[in-house]
Amino acid sequence: MRLFWKLTWTEAKLFLREPLTVIFTFAFPFFMLIVLAGVFGNEVETGDPEAIEAWSGVGPVDYYAPAYVALVLASVGLIALPLRLATYRERGVLRRFRAAGFPLTSMLGSQVAVAVAIVIIGAIGIGAAARVLYGAELPSSWFLSVLAFALGIACFSALGIALGAVLTGARAAQGAGIILFFVMMMLGGGGPPRGVLSDPMRWMSNPLPFTHVVLTLQDPWLRSEWDWTATAIVLAFTAGAVVVAVRAFRWD
Repeated sequence: MRLFWKLTWTEAKLFLREPLTVIFTFAFPFFMLIVLAGVFGNEVETGDPEAIEAWSGVGPVDYYAPAYVALVLASVGLIALPLRLATYRERGVLRRFRAAGFPLTSMLGSQVAVAVAIVIIGAIGIGAAARVLYGAELPSSWFLSVLAFALGIACFSALGIALGAVLTGARAAQGAGIILFFVMMMLGGGGPPRGVLSDPMRWMSNPLPFTHVVLTLQDPWLRSEWDWTATAIVLAFTAGAVVVAVRAFRWD
């Protein structure tokens, strides 16, 4: 256990030295929140049925707050974790871990522990900024929102390790992660609300894990409800990613 915590502390310091991951985890979600809040505000347009449907009956900032919590999760799972694992493999760090007798569970566990700490900080920051700057509502059900958040952490942590296991080098991990990040953001509810997307775009967003993580977060946050369909899909993505990670992971 002592080895695990020492490795986790080291990984946390190394994370903060990676400008790309810090930008996408902390700066970018806040930037998008501020930009879109400046464009749409947070007023509920009661006289416009299409707007009510598009924003799920709440103000735009209320709609985006849980979506950008999901964006923090996605940034860690799609960019930070795969890039770290691919870089370690490319530079022979993983091989040295194996030679030194580091358990795989400690090595991967430290990566996930850092990811969890980072996304908690980012999620608190997003919620606080939306509340203080724009008067957004806090979660309607804290218990269900925390449960949905934990489910999102599990999903994107598993996806991040799976991508890091499959992708062969740092450049491949960085490029694939950024592409996936922006595609999921724009189609999954982090850009235009899904209610205004065309049918083909909505169809393309359906198989994206980000879409369903957003839905699992929005229902308890906005309405104290739970989306069982989205939950089942997120769990399926998590299980599939775990299987891929176990089968594809290699030390060198």
